[in-house]
This record gives sequence, C-alpha cells and structure tokens, in this order.
Amino acid sequence: MSKSIFYHAGCPVCVSAEHDIIALVGADNVEVVNIGEERSRISEAEQAGVQSVPALVTPNGNTLHINFGASMADVKG
Repeated sequence: MSKSIFYHAGCPVCVSAEHDIIALVGADNVEVVNIGEERSRISEAEQAGVQSVPALVTPNGNTLHINFGASMADVKG
C-alpha cells in the first residue's frame, strides 16, 4: 500500500476528520473511503483492523482510530 486509507461513514465527526486528515497529509497521499456509501469495502476495513470510524490505515499497516464516530457494528447495521 503506498497511500494511507481513511475510512469513514459520512457522519459529521467523520467528515470533519476527513478534512483535517487531507489538510495534514495531502489529498495525493490518502484514499478516502466512505464505507457508508461503499459498503462492499467494509470487510476490507475490518481486515485492516478498523474497529470504529473514522480511522486511518497507514501505508505500513498501522490502524489509527481517530475520535469516535461509529463502531463497525453500527456501520454494518
């Protein structure tokens, strides 16, 4: 993985964190995935260690949970 991946669910907490992450690392260095809209990527996020969103998965595989918007159980509904 060459970019970080920022997973979120579209809630206000997540969108605010998305803007901050992009400002910090640059849009070219992060892929933003709204798993509320791209539900097919939920399992990918879980396999990367995402337990709640918003979360950032770094290029070396570290999963950083940022604030607390929703648990993955909530996202899956």
